[in-house]
Amino acid sequence: MDTRTADNVLEVVAGCVMVVVALVVTLLVAEGIIVALPALDRALFPRVLAQTPAKTLVAVFAHADDEGTVAPVLARYAREGVDVYVIVATDGAQGGSHTSIPRGSELAFARAQESRCAAGALGIQAPILLGFPDAGLGSYLEERERLPRLTMRIQEELQRLRPDALISWGPDGATGHPDHRLVSTIVTQLVRAGAPGATERLFYAGLPAEAIRAMDPGRGETFLMPMAKYFTARIAFSTADFDRARQSMACHKTQYSADVMDRISAATRDALNGTLPLMPWLPSPSSTDLFR
Repeated sequence: MDTRTADNVLEVVAGCVMVVVALVVTLLVAEGIIVALPALDRALFPRVLAQTPAKTLVAVFAHADDEGTVAPVLARYAREGVDVYVIVATDGAQGGSHTSIPRGSELAFARAQESRCAAGALGIQAPILLGFPDAGLGSYLEERERLPRLTMRIQEELQRLRPDALISWGPDGATGHPDHRLVSTIVTQLVRAGAPGATERLFYAGLPAEAIRAMDPGRGETFLMPMAKYFTARIAFSTADFDRARQSMACHKTQYSADVMDRISAATRDALNGTLPLMPWLPSPSSTDLFR
C-alpha cells in the first residue's frame, strides 16, 4: 500500500470514528434531556405558576368576631391559595359580654389581639383594623363626618387590595346591629358607585336561624332572615375548614363563653352541613364559587 492510499484509508477511518462519536454524543445528550425533563418541569413550571396573580377575597365587617359567620369559607379559600383579608370597622371597645375587662381602650386592645389570633387560626392575612368607635358608627350628632370618614377608609383599603370578590353583612346586619347595617350600606354604596377596587362580586352573609336561637334562645321573630331563595351562592367547605373556623371563634374569648361557643358551633355545623349560603348583590343563577 503506497503512502497516498494509506492516508486515504486513515481519513476514511477517522471520518467513521467521528461519525460514531457524534452519534454517541447525540444519543447521550438526548437521553440526558429526557432524564432531566421532569426535574426541569418541577423547577420551572412552579415559577411560571407563581407569577400568576392569586385571587383576592376581602370580607368587610363591623366587629372583630363578625368574620365567624363566614369563617369556614375564608379558611377554605386561604387553603386554596387565595389572599384573604378581613377589614374590621370598629375598635370593639363597647362589646365584651363574657369578660371582666372594662369597656374602653383596654377592651379594644384585647379585641384587636383576638382578631389577630382568629386570622392566624383561619390561615388568612392579618386583620385590617380601622378603629372607629364601637356601637357608634351612626352617631351623627357626636361626629357628623364619622360615616364619610369610614366610607373613605374602606374605599382606600379596597383600592389598595383590589379584591376579586367581596363579602359583607346584608342590609339586615344578620342580628340587626346598627353597626352591621351601616357597614353593609357603605360597602354596597361603594360597589354601586363603581369606586376603585369595589368589585360587583359582592356577597351578603347571614346567620342561620339556628345560630341566632343558640345565641339568644328567647328571641322571637325579627324578620332579619332573608328568604332562602335569595341565597343562590352556596360555597362548600371541608371539615378541616370548619375546625379552623371553630378554632378562630375560640380566640374571641371576650365574646363567647365556652358554653355559648359550643352551642353556636354545634348549631351552625348542623345547619350548614358543609355548605355556606351567601346572597349575591346582583341576582344571579346558582353558584358554587365566589370567583365564577
